[in-house]
Amino acid sequence: MTAPSLLPTSPRITVAGAGYVGLANALLLAQHHDVTVLDINPERVAALRQRRPPVHDALAAQWLAERAELRLHATTDAAQALAQADLVIVATPTDYDPTTNAFDTSSVDAVVAQALQVHPSSTIVIKSTVPVGYTAAARQRHGTERIVFSPEFLREGQALHDNLHPSRIVVGDRGARGQWVAELLRGGTARPDTPVLLTEPTEAEAIKLFANTYLAMRVAFFNELDTYAATHGLDTRQIIDGVCLDPRIGPGYNNPSFGYGGYCLPKDTKQLLANYQQVPQNLIGAIVAANATRKDFIAEDVLRRLQALPRGPQPPVVGVYRLVMKAGSDNFRASAIQGVMKRLKAKGVTIIVYEPALHAPHFFHSPVLHDLHAFKQQADLILANRHHPDLADVEHKVYTRDLFGGDA
Repeated sequence: MTAPSLLPTSPRITVAGAGYVGLANALLLAQHHDVTVLDINPERVAALRQRRPPVHDALAAQWLAERAELRLHATTDAAQALAQADLVIVATPTDYDPTTNAFDTSSVDAVVAQALQVHPSSTIVIKSTVPVGYTAAARQRHGTERIVFSPEFLREGQALHDNLHPSRIVVGDRGARGQWVAELLRGGTARPDTPVLLTEPTEAEAIKLFANTYLAMRVAFFNELDTYAATHGLDTRQIIDGVCLDPRIGPGYNNPSFGYGGYCLPKDTKQLLANYQQVPQNLIGAIVAANATRKDFIAEDVLRRLQALPRGPQPPVVGVYRLVMKAGSDNFRASAIQGVMKRLKAKGVTIIVYEPALHAPHFFHSPVLHDLHAFKQQADLILANRHHPDLADVEHKVYTRDLFGGDA
């Protein structure tokens, strides 16, 4: 693929948003291009200027500390950053709003509008997850084809690694602009043979939501398998091993948990369900419902364990070990263990939390401890979505459904 003359071969790039997606894309592109990271949070900008990652990503931290050749800058000045950019990558948050049954795309709207106002000839690539049909509507609203959607498929805490070793690059533009964007992204990867798929923008948006919903479906399936096995006193691991030896099924995303969670799967499944509207469906709605049912089962199972504990003068204390969803991440938005925690609190259970990444004395009115030893002493039962060596000495207290010792 070659870039047409109207598109610069060495573009000035601005990445709006310094979260997982924005940081990973900024570092990928800063190997070969001048990249400015734009964020409204001055603390994130200050961290980048000091060559520290504003989010937890071990490889990103290493790159920032050791690779002085990266052409990376950071600012809170939106007008300047957008006015000088030939390419704007939008990686701002789009949280799911339950009142509107849709993503809140206001941050994306604002960046797109300002970018086109201050630099009408720039190309805008949306990396934020948006509803199906958003990009086509934005193109019509602004009267330009310069708005492109390109989904990301990154894991929290390993976003830069995943960007360097992508399974595929999808760009929602089938013309010269889409080819140009794809080559810019592929040029920074460690896989020059990375498959590139150019689609219409709406199809690219659907790829993102359907891919994440399929992953959520696998998590939900193996969680329901585990629920069945636990209810009937069966060995979950034996069943999963036997099922996953079928090459058509395979071993990925088969480790039971408290439910799927994290930043992407809960909101993306709900958005896809909302996109169906009048389209007949059973499976997508069942995936969303299954996650709530799993948390109900876990909470009820924990209550049964509490009732079996020896009675003492004080009611038992449940310790929640970490709120984060994935190892190597500092993000605990929508983690499944929070749903279990809220269900237990509704039943009057006393809960304490150990979360070193949370600098607050309480979380949902439960004390947050930063002393692991004190946490283990005070807790009569410890909930851990995933096993950790920290808990090896109190294994008899730990409640988990983790069989394989990994996030997936």
